[in-house]
Order: sequence, then structure tokens, then C-alpha cells
Amino acid sequence: MTKEEAKEELMKRVEEEAKLEAAKLMKEIEETMRKEAEKEAKWNLVTAIQRLAPEITTSYTISVVDLPSNDLKGRIIGREGRNIRAFEMETGVDLIIDDTPDIVTISSFDPLRREIAKESLERLIADGRIHPGRIEEVVSKVKEEMEAKIRKLGEETCLELGFTDVHPELFYYLGKLYYRTSYTQNVLLHTKEVAYLAGMMAAELGLDEKAARRGGLMHDIGKSISHEVGGSHSKVGAELAKRYGEPDVVINAILYHHNDEPARYPEAVLVAAADALSAARPGARREALQSYINRLEKIEAIVNSFENVEKSFAIQAGREVRIIVNAEKLSDEEAYMLTKEIARRIEKEVEFPGQIKVTTIRESRFVELAK
Repeated sequence: MTKEEAKEELMKRVEEEAKLEAAKLMKEIEETMRKEAEKEAKWNLVTAIQRLAPEITTSYTISVVDLPSNDLKGRIIGREGRNIRAFEMETGVDLIIDDTPDIVTISSFDPLRREIAKESLERLIADGRIHPGRIEEVVSKVKEEMEAKIRKLGEETCLELGFTDVHPELFYYLGKLYYRTSYTQNVLLHTKEVAYLAGMMAAELGLDEKAARRGGLMHDIGKSISHEVGGSHSKVGAELAKRYGEPDVVINAILYHHNDEPARYPEAVLVAAADALSAARPGARREALQSYINRLEKIEAIVNSFENVEKSFAIQAGREVRIIVNAEKLSDEEAYMLTKEIARRIEKEVEFPGQIKVTTIRESRFVELAK
């Protein structure tokens, strides 16, 4: 071996050893960096959670109305039960009047119906006039006022989170989330929690805090109407946000939190993380009750898919579905056949214990004024 060959061989061995050492060092650095990154990520999450300590927000399926006197129970029921029947038909709730002194219980899986029924009953009690005509009038007025209340709630939520440029039409959809639940978790309060958590994590990481907070606020907006229009709430929400001029980062956050499109912004990833954190809080969700609510919503959706059905209410904890049909378009015989069809469809598509009573109401009204 010549001097040059020896030198070349030596250089080759040194180079190989250096590469081996460099590879080991790189692996050690990579492992250290991964551990540091995990530690930093956990620290950011913990810091955000510690900074936000909201109450656990759960909703149940009953409301209680206090009575000034136990004698009012008889007036609420009415002669031969006509008042309680009229009230339940107008509001779509169950009114439970039992031996418990000085209270009436309102039961419904839908928080909005329950709130309308509670407000209406309290007004009827305060007014003292309780009869079918007055019940219909009061319930109708409360429903109108509830629309304004929902809008105001949405507007206040936006202002609380520091957004003054949200399209006014979105106020209604945001406010409506207060009367929606997800595994018994109040959706509006969950949405606010996600917004704060995402914003705090963005601030810790030096990202756009406002964009993350806005994505958190809007991430579940589709839940306010997804049960009415069909489709996943993330896609419905993204369509709403797009229609009313929300920025692209918000639309991406809405779609990404249910993997309907890849994340294009780091803030969208933070919204998904904040959503998972909020849902995972101890006691935040109860799945057994949600499956019961889902079953009742499915029953109502099946009934509403039939032509000439004007309203439907699943009552008696899902043991009965009450249907109001268009009297001008259906005869008694057709209403009878419709009832049988609906019962067969429910048997086929819904799993339920026991049996479900299907009641169809066909009512004609004629109004004339005596002057």
C-alpha cells in the first residue's frame, strides 16, 4: 500500500466513524427535542386548562314550575283534562302533575320546548286565566319573544368573546346553541369554553389568538340546524360560516374538528384540541341520556318526513309520538292510513324497548267574528 492509498483508507475510516457518531448524536438530539416538544405541548395545555376553570355544564330533561297554591293543579288540568291536553299539544312537552305539593314538572328532551313551556305556564299561573284559547295565545307570544331572546344571547356571546364584526344573522344560530345539548353538555357553554381554551393555547404558542378564539366559537354552530336540514354538523356549520362571510381559518377549523378536511392553519388544530379537552372534562358528558335523546329525535325526524305532517312531538319519554296533520289535505281515512304507515316505519327503523303509541290528530278550525 502506497502512502496515498494509506492516507485515503484512513480518511475513509475516519469519515465512516464520524458519520456513525453524527448519526448517534442526531438520534439523541431528535429524542431530546421530541421529549422537550411533548413537555412544552403538555405545559401549554395544562396552562390553558388552569387559566380556564368553568363550571361543568350539563342539562337534564325536566324543569320544575313552583305553584303559589296546590289548588292551581286542578285549574291547570281543567275540566276533563282539556287544559292540560291543550297545553301539551301546543308546546310538545309532558306536564307531570303528581302528589308533590306546590310544583308541576315539565318533561321534554328538547331544552327549547321545555323553556317555552316553562315560561308559558308561569305566565298563565300569574294571569289566572287558564283555558285552551288563552293557552294557545300565551304559547304563541312566548315563541315570538323566544326568537328575540335567542338573538340577544348570541350577540352577548360574541361581545363577551370580543367580536364586534360577526354577521347579525349568525347571532340567532349561536344563541340557539344554548338550547341544544351534546351528551347532556350545553353546546353554547361548551362552545365558549372551546373558544377560550383555543385562544389561550394560541397565545402560548405565539399564534393568532383571535382567529383561534373565533374558530372555537363557531366550531359547533352547525348543531343549531343540522337536525333540521340533515348532514353532519361540521359541513352544515361550514356552509353557514361561508354564507355569512366568516374568514377561511374559521371555516377550516369547523371542518377540521371532525376531519372533514385537512388542517390548513395551526389555529384549526388548536380548536380541535380544545374541543377534545372540553368534552373530556370529568362529568361533562353522559352518553346514556344522549342515546335516549337521539332516539327521540330520530322518531320525530321519521314522522316529519311524511307528507302533510304539520307538527310532531315525541312525548312520554318516547313511549308516544303525537302527530298533527293538515286537515284540509287529509281525510279521516287517509289520516288513519298515515298513522299505520308511520307506526310500521318506526318499527322498521328505530330500536326501542316496549312499544310506541302513534297518535294522529286531525283538527278543523273555523273562525268568524261577531261584530
